[in-house]
Amino acid sequence: MSLPKTLAEDVARNLVMVARLIDEDPDQAYAYSRIALRLASRVAAVREAAGFAAYATQKYSEALAEFRAAKRMTGSVELWPVMADCERGLGRPERALAMAGEPEVQKLDKAGQVEMRLVAAGARRDMGQIDAAIVTLQSSELASSAVHPWTPRLRYAYADALLAAGREDEAREWFAKALEADKDGATDASDRLAELDGVEFVDALGESDDEETVEAEAGTDTDADDADEDGSAKA
Repeated sequence: MSLPKTLAEDVARNLVMVARLIDEDPDQAYAYSRIALRLASRVAAVREAAGFAAYATQKYSEALAEFRAAKRMTGSVELWPVMADCERGLGRPERALAMAGEPEVQKLDKAGQVEMRLVAAGARRDMGQIDAAIVTLQSSELASSAVHPWTPRLRYAYADALLAAGREDEAREWFAKALEADKDGATDASDRLAELDGVEFVDALGESDDEETVEAEAGTDTDADDADEDGSAKA
């Protein structure tokens, strides 16, 4: 609303493309975010979008700078968890842990506090502190039977930490709980469960191709010309 109408429309179009592409084509989303940033770098929403696009392409230093700029403009702390995760991406898990203890965390809503807990647990794992990561994830939100948007990821992270600690039976239980809550397929909990249960998925099409190859080889003559033809077919 602070921009002239035509400029505002141009910026908005680029931000819409960032949102549409960030999951399926993050590099292209990043390119659109840079256009929006050139057009309106003093708009907080643009800096935030540019931060998420950079984050999606693992440009963590750039993402952190954009998130900090957005935070200065708005005074909001909602980006605090992703800022901490950028510190992890930059190889500074100790800074992420320090941020988890800052007063800003208490100003986050429930979803933000859970996200901060996930980041802190990840930082613990980065530092090789698996047991501490498990303890970090243990909370009333984890114990609750209520399902929220963040529930599958919280349960999944706990299961993964348990597995890293060698507590396979408990890990399987929590992967199952994550799958139960994961109606949108946000995690690969089903694959992790199958792996723990020793289930192997067979590519039926690939198996059929292999069988045809075996049959073709079995019926091949021994002369050189036929051998060459068989090799070309397999290639």
